[in-house]
Amino acid sequence: MEWFTAPEYWMSRLVLQKALAVVYLVAFLGAALQFRALIGERGMLPVPRFVARVPFRQAPSVFHLHYSDRFFAVWAWAGCAVSVALVAGLDGRLPLWGAMLLWLVPWVMYLSIVNVGQTWYSFGWESLLLETGFLAVFLGNDEVAPPVVVLFLLRWILFRVEFGAGLIKMRGNACWRKLTCLDHHHETQPMPGPLSWFFHHLPKPLHRVEVAANHFTQLVVPVLLFAPQPVATAAAALMIVTQLWLILSGNFSWLNWITIVLALSALELPGTAPDVPGAPLWYEVVVLAVAALLVTLSYHPVRNMISRRQVMNRSFDPLHLVNTYGAFGSVSRIRYEVVVEGTADAVPHEHSDWREYEFRGKPGDPGRWPRQFAPYHLRLDWMMWFAALSPAYAGSWFGALVERLLENDRDTLRLLRRSPFPPDAPPRYVRARLFHYRYTTWQELRETGACWERTYVREFLPPTRLDRVAQKS
Repeated sequence: MEWFTAPEYWMSRLVLQKALAVVYLVAFLGAALQFRALIGERGMLPVPRFVARVPFRQAPSVFHLHYSDRFFAVWAWAGCAVSVALVAGLDGRLPLWGAMLLWLVPWVMYLSIVNVGQTWYSFGWESLLLETGFLAVFLGNDEVAPPVVVLFLLRWILFRVEFGAGLIKMRGNACWRKLTCLDHHHETQPMPGPLSWFFHHLPKPLHRVEVAANHFTQLVVPVLLFAPQPVATAAAALMIVTQLWLILSGNFSWLNWITIVLALSALELPGTAPDVPGAPLWYEVVVLAVAALLVTLSYHPVRNMISRRQVMNRSFDPLHLVNTYGAFGSVSRIRYEVVVEGTADAVPHEHSDWREYEFRGKPGDPGRWPRQFAPYHLRLDWMMWFAALSPAYAGSWFGALVERLLENDRDTLRLLRRSPFPPDAPPRYVRARLFHYRYTTWQELRETGACWERTYVREFLPPTRLDRVAQKS
């Protein structure tokens, strides 16, 4: 079938596959470096406890068959190795069926991690990576030109990501309709970046332009992805520019990066495709069968997207094949942060020597400027942002975090930037307090050098010692 492949997208496929492999690498690296404290055998939400109560059919994962911290570490580092091999182009040196199997490996491996990751892996970009990674299995390699059907299915994911996000904004907070959300968003976003302070202090008329441009990019441009060239390329290029702007404005894990990866499916990059034979019949049959399956599974995401009760970031099947997406349907006006402190005093009181734990990415010390971490995902820091919104978000893991801090648990402390206590002298008590954070003004920045100003709000967790945490758990 001559229509089945699109040789003009040869270079686009190559760049897309390399970029996706890099995102896989970042995801597996984060899993390898953070899992022990989060979901390990002594983690805050241990995998063995999860698989004991959740059946395999609800959360397919290799860890239902066996789990140990050593096995998980090998699994995650093996995922890194496969990702590096894909970046290096190993798939291009294999026969077509071998390349498909190689691309299937990181998808299966990361699916196993996500499905036991619980709260720590509940973010929309986890499903987005899996949905994109599954389609990448059928993109082909150097033996065949990229299939048109798969390219359009990748654009279909991008359409749902952007259009769904646009709809949730228009249906959600009124500030999106009034074009005022960015008066607050750069200050209250989950994890600000090094330029977020400057974005926040842009003139308000420019914020209005930003919001209007965002609505245009998310509600109008996605439709043009399915238009003939060069319109589709122009639409994809505009989306890429928008995502780069978002990358500069904050730390959103790999959400923006994988959105750029998806946009490459509509971008005609310059380059001459080699003369390759037509796609084999078995490959055409497999691709068309998968496409029919994914179109059928799209029913629930589409129904959700057009519903007045639209929800964000939900998977409708345990394999995360077709999902619904969306971000920032509502925007907070005030930023709250949970500040965790410990003391070595035998009897704690307000004037005790309370020492603050420093996190890597979330705001803490008002004088410490935010750093760039994305596309790397600091899972604990993100969940601390949710905890500040409501203690209910932290109900399943915050007590375990406090317990690990009271024990000076090495794996937990590795998630932090700095512990105020030496390894052989853990705190006797840990407490948490809620603070209101706001960006300093230009004048305050010049006078103090601090980008944040914070004000105490209330107690989040009273002074707690180890035996009390153990009793509660």
